[in-house]
Amino acid sequence: MNENTLYRLLSLMGALICAGAMGFALYLQHVQGLEPCSMCVFQRVAMIAAGVFFLFGAVFGPVGLGRMICTGLAGLSALAGLGIAARHVWLQSLPADQVPACGPALNYLMDVMPLWEVVQSILRGDGNCAVIDWSFLGLSLPAWTGVGFFLLADWALMCIILPRILARRQHAHA
Repeated sequence: MNENTLYRLLSLMGALICAGAMGFALYLQHVQGLEPCSMCVFQRVAMIAAGVFFLFGAVFGPVGLGRMICTGLAGLSALAGLGIAARHVWLQSLPADQVPACGPALNYLMDVMPLWEVVQSILRGDGNCAVIDWSFLGLSLPAWTGVGFFLLADWALMCIILPRILARRQHAHA
């Protein structure tokens, strides 16, 4: 297997992982009836962004700087998602008297506020974000999402590192 084929395969796997995570989120929403809070929506955006950049790498197989940019953006999207998930977990850990009041819905905010103010408002979080509706092995959904984003950021690094290691080994044995 050559360097570019390995990169494309790893990128495809990253994109499929993101698609699986989004599929699970949609299952929880539409089958289990868990409505996403505003921070959950932003985490979904970060997951979709990472998936798109991984898919771009899988389909087009960029090389050199293009590969670094494409995979770097996937990794940065994952790190952004990790940051949002960490903030979400923090909100869920607050005592009830310190939880921010529930705010208006995201759709309303988008209608009446500039985008940057909406982003700032969402990242502050509200009472809806502090509710724990689902957990597995003692971790809430945002905690598991944070683990997933951490692993995706690591996966992006592997998409850069492993093909280079393979190329060096093949070059050394040639």
